Amino acid sequence: MLRTRIAMTIGDPSGVGPEIAMKLLARAENLAKADVYLLASQKEVDAFSEELGLSVPTELGLSVPTADASAPASATSAPASASPMPAATMHTPGRVTLVGSDRQDIAVPRGIPSIEGGQRVMADLLKALQMYKDGQVDSILFMSLNKSALHWAGMHEEDELRWFAMELGYDGFTSELNFIPGLATSRVTSHCGIKDVAERINARAVRDAITLLNSVLAGSGVEHPRIAVCALNPHGGENGQFGREEIDHICPGIELARFDGVTVDGPFPPDTTFLRAMKGEYDGVVTMYHDQGQIALKTIGFDEGVTVQGGLPVPICTPAHGTAYEIVGQNKASIRPAQRAFDIATSLGAAQRAAM
Repeated sequence: MLRTRIAMTIGDPSGVGPEIAMKLLARAENLAKADVYLLASQKEVDAFSEELGLSVPTELGLSVPTADASAPASATSAPASASPMPAATMHTPGRVTLVGSDRQDIAVPRGIPSIEGGQRVMADLLKALQMYKDGQVDSILFMSLNKSALHWAGMHEEDELRWFAMELGYDGFTSELNFIPGLATSRVTSHCGIKDVAERINARAVRDAITLLNSVLAGSGVEHPRIAVCALNPHGGENGQFGREEIDHICPGIELARFDGVTVDGPFPPDTTFLRAMKGEYDGVVTMYHDQGQIALKTIGFDEGVTVQGGLPVPICTPAHGTAYEIVGQNKASIRPAQRAFDIATSLGAAQRAAM
């Protein structure tokens, strides 16, 4: 059976990312699920794991399985089948293969955002994306990062999802997906001002947000996803009294998704949609803007949230919490969101590889 190959980063080294990564990789059951290629040095793994009193089994990777160099993988399609590696550099099940970082072993201040931390994150994410392009991995898992540090380091896109799409040369529909146990969301608009939300909602965007959430839920193991769609306006617009977005855009988008075979209902007034979902009526909810879904999910399950960079050619997952600078070095960071992110990256990577 083909095992999922995951490129994993330690996130912002100034935050709790390294701590969580070591806790995750010290679990033998995780290394039994997937082949992990960690963008870190042996010196870094030793230092972080010793601080936590953990042991992470590692091996040095001179290289990882690559696609046929004469036919490089397109950024908008699945990579070519990997060619065999020499036995001396093959990944050993039960061990973490260290592939290094272009900025490994560089001192960074701990517990505060820094340009050095942002530079490390960007370098590692670029290398992970290249590993995917070269057919070396099936999914990417990155630990928490800090947006200010990334901005200082040169990331000026609207968010990291747009940056990923740019680096992959991908111009299709993307949406940040958020997972808590038993429920996931996508959104039609994301990191934009509230004043700009209504003009960005159209039937195609609604359809795309629905079908994307449906496909990712199916890839993560939900056999027949059931999806609810939130309205934009109070009371669902009251038949146009409070706005026509539901009539002109959201309902047509839902019909388009049904035509694509998705089981989807709505639009529902957003103040009750999540109550229905939490009762088990739906596996996913499509929201119209960022906080419409995030407030609900973080209230329900903040400690178990996972973000998936949805729509990209490669599954990219991360725990939804931040860098938690205030508890760095105290061995207090919870592993639960990262564990769920690891499991989702494994499932989505396996689904992607099976479809090749």
